[in-house]
Amino acid sequence: MLRYVAFRILQVIPVLLGTTFLIYFMVFAMPGDPVLALFGDKTPSPAVLQQVTEQYNLDKPFIVQYLLYLGGIFRGDLGITFSGQPVSEVLASTFPVTVQLALMAIVIELVLAISIGLISGLRKGKLFDNVNLIIGLILMSVPIFVIAFVAQYFLGIKWGLFRTTVGPGAPLQDLIMPAIVLGVSLYATSMRLTRASVIDTLNQDFVRTAYAKGLSRGRVIPVHVLRNSLIPTVTNTATNFGVLMVGATVTEGIFNVPGVGNTLFKAIRLGENTTVVSFVTVMVLIYLFVNLAVDLFYAVLDPRIRYA
Repeated sequence: MLRYVAFRILQVIPVLLGTTFLIYFMVFAMPGDPVLALFGDKTPSPAVLQQVTEQYNLDKPFIVQYLLYLGGIFRGDLGITFSGQPVSEVLASTFPVTVQLALMAIVIELVLAISIGLISGLRKGKLFDNVNLIIGLILMSVPIFVIAFVAQYFLGIKWGLFRTTVGPGAPLQDLIMPAIVLGVSLYATSMRLTRASVIDTLNQDFVRTAYAKGLSRGRVIPVHVLRNSLIPTVTNTATNFGVLMVGATVTEGIFNVPGVGNTLFKAIRLGENTTVVSFVTVMVLIYLFVNLAVDLFYAVLDPRIRYA
């Protein structure tokens, strides 16, 4: 087990270097001058333009900028934004909001996917299963911004259950509606995986043996069927969590959530290389370690899995 964990941690190093290099290159290759974008409609004097360019090392070649940034990472320095604020402070203020939003969305997704997917699998081909498959297909086809606008209209404006946008400080109650939107948008895939896995597990020999030994349905379904059916769902959920941590840009923008995705979008638009790469670096680390934790959790769900 320890050898496997050490090997997976060592894999993080080349993945991290490759990811930061590619992201830094893509931001560097974006058209436009980030310094001019910083001043908006105003035109800075040549002296100010040169000073800002030198301050952020934008006058140096790409590879030199990247190596300087990489050296700062190893020293624990994530760099400075164009507004003069340390990237670590920006990350510290936005990261907790995104974590809360992602966890709430994942909980909503899992509750819906596991409960409905289990019932659909047990009632394969019946009315509940067929209706649920149609609803899931519709949710997979509808863009997330449409789901967000529908939720804002009905839950926020018409019924007045939630605020239509997130208020200052991102209070927990304001994050419920965007979490519902994200959870519902991700639910369909996880539900279909759970349903398919439940149907497959019901036909396994160990399930038939459990029934033959006289175990009740209330014992067989949760312990033998559901537990062994969760591996694909857990894997998909781990992927969704990584996506939510850095990819909920559209939802955060619609609901004005002061999270990582919204901040990252603004940094990309301004061409802030340091901010973009620092955010992505942290997100990649989280994504890799979440997947490692999920791999190790497999052994808990299925005792047949062992790590040599």
